[in-house]
Amino acid sequence: MKFAVHILAGLLLVLATTNGKIYNKCELAKAMKISGLDGFRGYSLPNWVCTAYYESRFNTNATNLNTDGSTDYGILQINSRWWCNNGKSPTRNACNINCDVLLKDDITQALTCAKRVVSDPNGMAAWYVLTLSIHTSIPDDSSNCLTCKEQ
Repeated sequence: MKFAVHILAGLLLVLATTNGKIYNKCELAKAMKISGLDGFRGYSLPNWVCTAYYESRFNTNATNLNTDGSTDYGILQINSRWWCNNGKSPTRNACNINCDVLLKDDITQALTCAKRVVSDPNGMAAWYVLTLSIHTSIPDDSSNCLTCKEQ
């Protein structure tokens, strides 16, 4: 019986680590604000939160395979062709990081890389969702991010 409990606990641990963390809007907004994203290169905190919402639904473990063979990683879906190294597809690795880092629950390095992304001439247009002109309407569950109560 003890063996079965240990197996079940191990399985649950694996499942928990492979699902990633799904942030709530206020928790994400706080992390983004602390990292200095609010106002960085002229982009407001709601711009960033909205991007994360549409790209990953706030999921740190989100991945998306693209038709060019590259993959988008993490809460902001940062692309392996330009920004990180996944060891599979050709990359410029402009953020000088492994793509796996972008899947961690701690999003510090993902946010640092996002600053690098928007420092390029394309700015936030590097994110596909922003080329769809949906970034002008913040989803209901992403509004008022700066008024979240401290926990």
